[in-house]
Amino acid sequence: MSRPAPVALARQPADGGVLREIPLPPYVTVEDAQFAVRAVVVHAPQTWSGGTICRNDASPYPCRLHRWGRRVLALRGLPPAEIDALVERGDPTADPRPYRPGA
Repeated sequence: MSRPAPVALARQPADGGVLREIPLPPYVTVEDAQFAVRAVVVHAPQTWSGGTICRNDASPYPCRLHRWGRRVLALRGLPPAEIDALVERGDPTADPRPYRPGA
């Protein structure tokens, strides 16, 4: 009788390297933008005694999901100031309208 292989529960890859960036979608849908808003709001920065960490998982800020969310929202056309405003509002269900200057 053979045993199943043990499952590694470590957060870092076995080679000790850093986790890679989360891939971006080929094109940004409304659903992707909603997930991105949730990612940047839930994984917002929090000041801690050792520095700034991710509020959700205590990893160094910005964590992978926060970076992914910012990149997706930037592809959607939102400028950094608008993304910062979303994070500051703290509403993970906010509707990320495409940014149109002068509209």
